[in-house]
Order: sequence, then C-alpha cells, then structure tokens
Amino acid sequence: MKCLRVYSTADGESHFDEVEIPTTSRQVQPNAAAFEVSAKYVASGIRFTHIPAGARQVDWHTVPERVLTVRLDGSAEYQTSDGDERLVPAGSFVLFEDVDGKGHKSLHSPEEQTVLWISLPQGLENT
Repeated sequence: MKCLRVYSTADGESHFDEVEIPTTSRQVQPNAAAFEVSAKYVASGIRFTHIPAGARQVDWHTVPERVLTVRLDGSAEYQTSDGDERLVPAGSFVLFEDVDGKGHKSLHSPEEQTVLWISLPQGLENT
C-alpha cells in the first residue's frame, strides 16, 4: 500500500514522495476473505476537521507535528516548494512531515470538506 508524503529537507525545501506501507494477508473472520493488514503505528491523537465551502487557497504553511490526513470528502491540490503539485481526491491519505522549512500550499475544492488528522509522533515507522 502506498502513502503520499510531504517532507522537508535540511535546506528548507519541501518535496513529495511515496511511502510504502507493508501489509500481510490476515484471516480476520473464519468465513470472510483475507484482509491486507499493516503493522500497528503509534498515534497520539486524532482531530476531526471541517473545512468550510469556499476556503480555497491556504498560502505557504507547515504542519505543527507529523500528521496523517485522511480526506473523507472534497479534494485538495498541494504544492511543495520545489514546484511539484499533486491532487488528493476524497478517500486519499497523506503523511505530512514538513514541520519546518518553507512548507506547502493547499488549494481546496469549492465544497465543504471533512478531514481526519491523525498525529503520528514517529511517522509511519513500526513499533
């Protein structure tokens, strides 16, 4: 399973890459198909965020902590300081680790949106 990641380098620039989240096949219930399940990751909190209709652009900013965002509806386009852009539709998740440096820009779709923010102090490293 792949996860889009936004991170910063020592020179303060932000970039995209993808993190591979390893999974294993696990029989969860006797009469059900096997699920692909990842390891457990340490999370220190979860926030429910409502972004109002018409919010549109949020200029350059960083995140206050490593956070995995899960976009339940709406979409956003993100731009890193190296000029790369990615569209993130509903149902997608992004690991933001650009806690310092120039950060990223966000351009939100016109409709209201709901996003879960899951604080991950260690990122997507297994415990």
